[in-house]
Amino acid sequence: MNYQELASRTLVKSIDFTLTDDELLLLWNAIGVAGEAGEVAELAKKQIWHRHGIDKDAWKKELGDILWYIAACCTVLGLTMDEVMEHNINKLKARYPDGFDFDRTKFREGIAE
Repeated sequence: MNYQELASRTLVKSIDFTLTDDELLLLWNAIGVAGEAGEVAELAKKQIWHRHGIDKDAWKKELGDILWYIAACCTVLGLTMDEVMEHNINKLKARYPDGFDFDRTKFREGIAE
């Protein structure tokens, strides 16, 4: 079996659409969020799993970078961070009305996503 050849059948061969400036900015910032989230995961791996010790300044830097990209996404979408945070709190209240509960993580039907 030639995995690469078989997998390539599902490659996008060309993109036949043009992105708007806002779409490009949103894409760039979404990729930035993902990249910075990877850096946070790397901090957790090294500082916790590898037992290097927690460096709060490093976490502050990386979490701040994530916030920057999130703020940029909000700006492009015409949202405020307050709107996004309020929406998230409302979702969490619906999902966990009495606070976090492991059992509610198993049965989320009908709970706002």
